[in-house]
Amino acid sequence: MTAAALPPVVDADTWQRELDALRVREKAATRELDAIAAQRRRLPMVRMPDYVLAGEDGPIRLVDVFDGRAQLIVYHHMWSPGQRWQCPGCTGFTSQFTRLEALDDYDARFVVVTQGPIDEALAYKRRVGNMMTWYSTANSPFGADVGAPAGGGFAVNVFLRDSDAVYRTWHTTGRGTEQLSHTFALIDLLPYGRQEEWQDSPEGWPQSPTYSRWSSSEDIAARYGSPTA
Repeated sequence: MTAAALPPVVDADTWQRELDALRVREKAATRELDAIAAQRRRLPMVRMPDYVLAGEDGPIRLVDVFDGRAQLIVYHHMWSPGQRWQCPGCTGFTSQFTRLEALDDYDARFVVVTQGPIDEALAYKRRVGNMMTWYSTANSPFGADVGAPAGGGFAVNVFLRDSDAVYRTWHTTGRGTEQLSHTFALIDLLPYGRQEEWQDSPEGWPQSPTYSRWSSSEDIAARYGSPTA
């Protein structure tokens, strides 16, 4: 980055006109997101089998992962067997969520499910200082059945409970998970944005290879984790 990598300087009236023009597009995007959410609420759903996962206290039925709530969001954390440091993207993404009690007001819960064995998964959670509740699908077909198989990528699934019946209502992966993130939303407000090569930025703006600015799992552990885990 050089001193030339700066937005043009204009008078306040010109700046306000430019901001007002951008605001038209921002409002249109907000309305489109509202329309997408409305369509999501109208999606049909699929009834799920009675899966059994592994939790901190032993085997647990999927219906009990809801912990009495009606709605459940699951983040499927990537897992590489035998590795001390797991996916930095998943590690960083889930490290954002430290206060999820607000979901109680919506009869909902947000948890992590991974293909890693539960003992290893819980040790990793402590190592990186993760604050979410973790479960394992290592001995269950659950992960594979909902788009997160062993050796596969990350994903998000949403479920609805009606008494003892569990239904799958939504799924996404890739950049579809960004809507859950506040980190990217904050970074995208900055003048330089994410500073990744794929982004459309002015000439001379600082840009780096994709992912190169992301924190490593080791960095996250150093900030938040337990050195003895």
